[in-house]
Amino acid sequence: MSVSATWSGLRALHNRINASLERALQRRFHFGMSEFTALSALHDSPEGELRMQELTEVVGLNQSSVSRLVARLEQSGLTTREICESDRRGVFSCITPAGREVYRTAAPFYEETLAAIFDEVGADSDLGPLLTRIRS
Repeated sequence: MSVSATWSGLRALHNRINASLERALQRRFHFGMSEFTALSALHDSPEGELRMQELTEVVGLNQSSVSRLVARLEQSGLTTREICESDRRGVFSCITPAGREVYRTAAPFYEETLAAIFDEVGADSDLGPLLTRIRS
């Protein structure tokens, strides 16, 4: 398999998995992969907070998109924004107790859904072998 064919396969695999996860999270929790990724990063951070720039890097969106993402999470009561005391220019996104609870419910669902998607994709004649190689 050529390098470009491998890359195309990886992109197709990623897109299929991501789209399936997005649909499942939207149906169950009314938020998508970006929101889940942000909650996961905030939940796993030592203080339950990240600078907006750090969150931008983790989520993989531009700063404007992450600001809108954080605004949606704030409106849902899952995060808050706080000004950095030592550097008044810095802004933190902080997970709330409600955000932690939603994440604790969403994380097992995410894992179960991802495992089911892997099983489904594994049966695909085109993408299954690629997934098998990646997982080994």
